Amino acid sequence: VQLVESGGGLVQAGGSLKLSCAASGFTLAYYSIAWFRQAPGKEREGVTCISSHDGNTYYGDSVKGRFTISRDNAKNTVYLQMNSLKAEDTAVYYCAVDLRSRYGSSPCATDNLYDYDYWGQGTQVTVSS
Repeated sequence: VQLVESGGGLVQAGGSLKLSCAASGFTLAYYSIAWFRQAPGKEREGVTCISSHDGNTYYGDSVKGRFTISRDNAKNTVYLQMNSLKAEDTAVYYCAVDLRSRYGSSPCATDNLYDYDYWGQGTQVTVSS
């Protein structure tokens, strides 16, 4: 099982970035996938997730209306489209998979990062103000 994030970079406030999370070793469509982020000196926080069984999504209040999570099953990849970026969005962004979600029906959530079993290495997003 491997997750590889890409697409991070430096962008001005108000700009956009699209992150990718490419999966290998498993079929991403069967599992709930989440994006988390961690800013310097802060705890890792949940950003958004997409459920395995129905594709429903959840967004944290700080990104709602600006970020969009999506999944391309043919490419075994999850994306995070980030618009109207703010300086406070600066962080390392990680994608993660919940392996137990394959046989469950609960909606995905990001309140407990320990629900997620495998993580990517992260990609840096820096928003200049």
